[in-house]
Amino acid sequence: MSFVPALSSRRARAVVGLTGALVVTGALVTVPSAVADPTNVLSVGAAQSRDCAAGPARGAGVDSYTVTAPTSGLVEAGIAGSGDWDLAVLDAAGDVVAASAGFGGREKATGFVDAGTELTVQGCLLSGRPGEVTVDLTFLEILGEPETSQLVTVETPDRKAKERLQALDLDLTEHGTPTSIDVVLHGEADAEALEEAGFDYDVEIADLGAQSAADRRADAQFAAANETTGLPSGRTEYRRLADYEAELKQLVAANPGLVRPITLEELTVEGREVHGIEITTDVDRVHDGKPVFLHMGLHHAREWPSGEHAMEWAYELLDGYGSDAEITDLVEETRTIIVPVVNPDGFTISREATTTDTFGTFSYDNKRKNCAISAVTPAQFRTGTCAANNAGRYRGTDLNRNYGGLWGGPGASTSWSSDTYRGDEPFSEPESRNIQALVASRSVTTLITNHTYSNLWLRPPGVAATGAPLEEPLYKALGAKATAHNGYANIPSYELYDTTGGTEDWAFWTAGSMGFTPEIGDENFHPAFERAVVAEYLGLEPAAGAGLGGNRAAYLEIQRATADPAYHSRIVGTAPAGWSIEVSKQFLTSTSPVVGRGGEVIQFEDSLSSRYDSTGGRFDFAVNPSTRPIVAGRDGREPTAPPQPPATLANPAGTPGENRALSLSGPYETTTFTIEEGYDNAFADLRFTWGSAAVADWDFYVFDADGDVVGSAATGAQPEVVTLRDPVPGDYTVVVFNYAGGVNDDWSGSVSYRNPTPRVVNEPEAWTLTCTDQRGEVKAVRDVVVARGETVDVANVCAAQSRASKAASRG
Repeated sequence: MSFVPALSSRRARAVVGLTGALVVTGALVTVPSAVADPTNVLSVGAAQSRDCAAGPARGAGVDSYTVTAPTSGLVEAGIAGSGDWDLAVLDAAGDVVAASAGFGGREKATGFVDAGTELTVQGCLLSGRPGEVTVDLTFLEILGEPETSQLVTVETPDRKAKERLQALDLDLTEHGTPTSIDVVLHGEADAEALEEAGFDYDVEIADLGAQSAADRRADAQFAAANETTGLPSGRTEYRRLADYEAELKQLVAANPGLVRPITLEELTVEGREVHGIEITTDVDRVHDGKPVFLHMGLHHAREWPSGEHAMEWAYELLDGYGSDAEITDLVEETRTIIVPVVNPDGFTISREATTTDTFGTFSYDNKRKNCAISAVTPAQFRTGTCAANNAGRYRGTDLNRNYGGLWGGPGASTSWSSDTYRGDEPFSEPESRNIQALVASRSVTTLITNHTYSNLWLRPPGVAATGAPLEEPLYKALGAKATAHNGYANIPSYELYDTTGGTEDWAFWTAGSMGFTPEIGDENFHPAFERAVVAEYLGLEPAAGAGLGGNRAAYLEIQRATADPAYHSRIVGTAPAGWSIEVSKQFLTSTSPVVGRGGEVIQFEDSLSSRYDSTGGRFDFAVNPSTRPIVAGRDGREPTAPPQPPATLANPAGTPGENRALSLSGPYETTTFTIEEGYDNAFADLRFTWGSAAVADWDFYVFDADGDVVGSAATGAQPEVVTLRDPVPGDYTVVVFNYAGGVNDDWSGSVSYRNPTPRVVNEPEAWTLTCTDQRGEVKAVRDVVVARGETVDVANVCAAQSRASKAASRG
């Protein structure tokens, strides 16, 4: 049998353990020192709407004072006033150094400055009663020698290799293939750890700092050459945090009745508010029963395009309302919540850090996490602010590993300094709790949490062992509708690598929200705006969705699904005006067996609720399925034929020589097997053993008839096992390498087959439906069982039970 091999000549083997230690090379941060200035009180006699960050301003509603930056490094300015204040720090040219423009009076602006820079601190009262606020102004010095960060592609030929790579606690991206993962190496220590673990890699970007600088130059050139773009907003460059906040405010002001502001429940670690908007007709009637689409960005601070795409979708809906018939209908039929910046602390540090050239430990441009200080963070790394501390970008929690459902398992680090640190406990972070509370109280039908980068469209489960949900066919089909427009791969998250504590895993398994994670683009975290935002959103070259509609069309598919009754459940009936119908449930949510805690499974209290406020008469209330997907069961199918009988794999005579490079140009041997027609083989399990792992080490790669690698086992231990899922009938070749060399302890192997796992369906759960009158008195309580795509008519539920209760009381 002939085949065309496609095996890389690289080796993937890791044997080091996790220490959790952080080595800081060549860098120190001073202790914060506030600027003592008696003029740091801003006082205004009247409110006036304005763009406070547009430059120096005079007149009503504005006050300012000047100060000279004493050090090169960080400047942070904060206020807490009543009414709607905005805050800006400007340089002598009137350009923004730092700004904040939230919906209320709590503002915090962060930026980077050079020593000796003359700064104007400017506060603007946009609405509310005149008065004064005190500015908390701090400068912090960042010292140290720059380090070079590089982006590399690490060869991981099988799942075990991916798991070993994750155990090194390096900065793994979401960009990968079945046999590789892209990793950011921050300085020499990271590169040495990778090499000492036996991994080989190819360098994709030799200097991320230089690449980022080049991308920002390209952004400046693009913005200078283009007054507008085809984006719904016309934007030509990346937003800063204050831009997001100001634009959200402007959209509210420009679209009364159609847009309302929202501020999530909890402040961030550094005391910032998290803002968003809601879009629908009669928008202030929050509990209107419409299905909800939640669209988010910037869980990860450095993934700037993710917030841009979420923000553009807000403009898309508002521009299309009244001018595009379909979008007009969708805006009327659904409620869309846009939260473009889930992690404002981390994002503003990353976004503002482009003025510095420090990478590695102090690579704030590449900060991924929030600003939390873990309970296990060593004392020497606990002082200083998030943007200026001796742990640099390493301090914080990965918010997309902190969600409680399945928290604590594989793919999330136990080390506080890791870029994928899971947090001290499930939902330990205010930012993830914000989204938890939002999803749990709004019966979110569909959810997008944008990320970068990999040209992937991911869905649950994050861990292969979880198993596909009963709704996998519906879920996969919806993903396929979206990826038909952006050219991304439509796959479960675990196919990249196992991860736990992710947003969409908790939202789907617990709340029933059908969530997706688009990994936007295929270059790096925040490449040039023209490519990562304009081209990816609109579907222009060089995006994978060029000519197909891009992410604009992909998001439209999700908006359509939100309105489609096939994707949510409906409770209909009648209720008096002013009365409320609420569905709710309380339960315990389980984590994964927690790594580092002996496999302990933690249970925590969780709840879901959603309300409809009646206007009188017939109501139509969109809710999520009453049975949570985590308990509903798992998808599967009945076997259509028996599995193929097992077989022994023939070991050729002799022993090949040592081949530590795993190169097909060096010595190896082969054996073959055939998967035959007429059997139902959902799994093919290849198992290899030998006498003693101490004296021999065999590695195995499985090729299909086209010469492509379809499975491998190169763990350095025995037995080596390769599992092929739904293998196609045909001839297969196993290539066997003698990694240890010079031994005669030969291998033996076998292949066995398994039928598919049948579909498992468990008993349904019910919503507790409660009807209350205008005074908040409960008038009816009943259980309602409703599946996705199903409608349950509860008739005149409030009056029916009320009459029954009266009759019972009369006895």
